Amino acid sequence: MDNTVELEILGLSSNSTQSGSFTLVLGESEGKRKLPIVIGMFEAQAIAIEIEKIIPNRPMTHDLFKSFSSNFQFSIDHILISDMREGVFYAKIMCQNSFKKVEIDARPSDAIAIAVRFDAPIYCANSVMSEAAIEFTEEDEKREQEASGVTKSGKGKPGERGKSQEASLKDFSLDKLNQMLEKAIGNEDYEKAARLRDEINRRN
Repeated sequence: MDNTVELEILGLSSNSTQSGSFTLVLGESEGKRKLPIVIGMFEAQAIAIEIEKIIPNRPMTHDLFKSFSSNFQFSIDHILISDMREGVFYAKIMCQNSFKKVEIDARPSDAIAIAVRFDAPIYCANSVMSEAAIEFTEEDEKREQEASGVTKSGKGKPGERGKSQEASLKDFSLDKLNQMLEKAIGNEDYEKAARLRDEINRRN
């Protein structure tokens, strides 16, 4: 697409400066620039559970959007982070069916939560990248990884708390872990559900 850059999701982390918010980091598919966007907890959760392929016991708002699209036979071609004004990002969801194409205004966080469900590409206007993206050298990336404990794959190195949680999970039987997984999903505790799922997968 002209005047746009294709992005991919690099990581999602809690925001230490704004309570209850998260930082979604997008990176150029072909390049070194990164675009950090601060998003809310609900949208972060919606993105994370789809990336982790965790199935909630009740459909989330973005899952309902996908159900509507399937039943009314329209698809998502791509999403576009189209503008940035006074520090606020704007996005569009590009929908289409066999008759027409439609642009729907959306917050980037909602648009990306929908994109991951449709496996749709994420684009950003060059003008937005020029204004808001950060270009990282290899040395910058290495320093950032060492400081944050995030590996290049986007998965964090477990801290002391994570290590103790992993150790305690090993004490449970497989049947008990599956019961705990069902309960975590029922309580919509998707962070715990992801840890339990990973422990179950390691044993299978």
